[in-house]
Amino acid sequence: MTDVTAAPSRRPSPGRAGFGRWAKEQYPLYILLVLLVIAGFSSDAFFTSRNLTNLVLQTSVIGIVTLAQFLIVLTGGIDISVGSVVGLSGVLAAGLFSGSSVVLAVVVAIAVGALIGTLNGYLVAFRGLEPFIVTLGMLALARGLVYAYTEGSPVRPEAEDFRSIATATVAGFPVIGLIWLGLAVAIAFLARGTVFGRRVYAVGSSKDAAHASGVPVKATLVAVYAMAGVMVGFAGFLLASRVGAGTPTAGNLYELDSIAAVVIGGAALAGGKGRVFGAVVGTLIFAVITNLLVLLNVSTFLQDAFRGGLILLAVVLTTFRFSRGGTGSRR
Repeated sequence: MTDVTAAPSRRPSPGRAGFGRWAKEQYPLYILLVLLVIAGFSSDAFFTSRNLTNLVLQTSVIGIVTLAQFLIVLTGGIDISVGSVVGLSGVLAAGLFSGSSVVLAVVVAIAVGALIGTLNGYLVAFRGLEPFIVTLGMLALARGLVYAYTEGSPVRPEAEDFRSIATATVAGFPVIGLIWLGLAVAIAFLARGTVFGRRVYAVGSSKDAAHASGVPVKATLVAVYAMAGVMVGFAGFLLASRVGAGTPTAGNLYELDSIAAVVIGGAALAGGKGRVFGAVVGTLIFAVITNLLVLLNVSTFLQDAFRGGLILLAVVLTTFRFSRGGTGSRR
């Protein structure tokens, strides 16, 4: 006879099980924590307030670009033109209308990014072109326009307060960093808590299934590329503001860094899987490594080698993760 008084089986509570699943998926966070420990032991200057402030300033712009890349990767696309669009937005923000108004410069940068993003989205969604090919062409076009406009020389704006956003702080924390984190929270809410976010994940998982379910696939793709363009254009203004001028080389290799940060943060290049938190952590991983290499006076050539190695590691980790039926949650 079964003893009805026997102790119930010990099953983990839903909360504990949920936390356990979350913990297993946070390998990028563990990598970041290990890197911070290594950085602290490797250089006494790493955890100084001055260096941490510089780290935030250096990370925020590429962090915003990574958020834009994250949205596009969720749809199963890729944008390798983001670096060139950052450069074009920055030089036009500083140069058009002589850069006499910060507000006007922001509008110009956002408009440039939105226009290019919308065009990319239209070609991908309505003309059926591959995102890689479309954005490859846009990369060359945007960078060519940058060099043609600047003739290889920095463009300096007339507005005396052009650098105000990049130099302002709140309680000692750079405003530009708060902007990045604020955008990250907004994108996370968009992905988690809105119908549009669910559509983006659905499109990335399967465009055919999404279409059969009534999702406006083409409109969603155009909207995603346009939103990404707005963020990239704004990042171009912020970079020009931090430097104090629009430089022709601004945004170089941002496409590689942003894609790698998204991938090492746990997103699938095939689309439909990824979290904003992972993209933020991936950005910080690259930033910490780059900052530490500078503090240790490592050659810039070796820094590029480390960056390339980390990109390869990111791709291998993600491929291994998803090939084993990975834990990549949609949100």
